Amino acid sequence: MTVENKVVIITGASSGIGAATAELLAQKGAKLVLSARREDKLKQLVEEIQSKNGDATYVVTDVTNPEDNKQLVEHAISTYGKVDVIFLNAGIMPNSPLSKLKSDEWNQMVDVNIKGVLNGIEAVLPKFTSQKSGHIITTSSVAGLKAYPGGAVYGATKWAVRDLMEVLRMESAQEGTNIRTATIYPAAIETELIDRITDSESAKGMAALYDQYQISPASIANIVAFAIDQPEEVNINEFTVGPTSQPW
Repeated sequence: MTVENKVVIITGASSGIGAATAELLAQKGAKLVLSARREDKLKQLVEEIQSKNGDATYVVTDVTNPEDNKQLVEHAISTYGKVDVIFLNAGIMPNSPLSKLKSDEWNQMVDVNIKGVLNGIEAVLPKFTSQKSGHIITTSSVAGLKAYPGGAVYGATKWAVRDLMEVLRMESAQEGTNIRTATIYPAAIETELIDRITDSESAKGMAALYDQYQISPASIANIVAFAIDQPEEVNINEFTVGPTSQPW
C-alpha cells in the first residue's frame, strides 16, 4: 500500500520524531492530523507543510486526557472522513535513580507514556474495529528492551508499551479486525527528551551519551513510512533502530 492519501494522526508532533515524521509523510502525500500541547509549534509545522503543498491540520491535545484523544480522532474523521493510521509518539523521559524518589516524575511518565498510549488506542479502536482496518504505531524505546541504571521507571513504561502492543496485535488477529501494529524501539535520537531530566547526574550522563551516539529523528520517520507502506496483509510489528556505531 502507498502512504499517499492515508489519513495519519500523530501525537507528540511538535518536535523531534513526531515533527520529522509529519514532514516526511506530508511529502509522500499523506493527510495529517497533528497533535501536541504546544499550539505555537503545531501551527508553525502545519504552515510549513501547507507551504509545500502538503495537507495537514492540528489539534492541541493532552494525551493524558481521554476526552482530548477522542476529540482528536473525531477531528480527523470530520476533516478527512476517515482515519487510517495513528502514530502514538508522545512521551517523556525524566530519568533519575530510584533512590532520588522523584515520584512526581514517575507518575508523569506513567500518565504520558502508558496512559497516553492507552487513551489513544481507546479513542481509535472503535473506528478501526468497525471498518476492519487500521494501523496503530507507537514509539517505545530501547529502554523497553534493555534495562539500565537511572531508567527504571522510564524503562518500565516502555516495557509496558511493548507488551500492550503485542497483545493488541494478537487480539486483532484473533478477532479478524485486520488492525496492524508497529512498535519502534529507538536508541539515541536527537530529541528534547533529555532537556526534561532534572537529576543533574542523570542529565549529565544522558547528554554525554546523546552527544556521542544520537542520530536524526528522520531515521525514525523513515521507519514509520516503511511500516505504513507495507501491503495490508503484511504486519511488521517491531523495529529496533539505533546508530551503527553504538556497541551495546
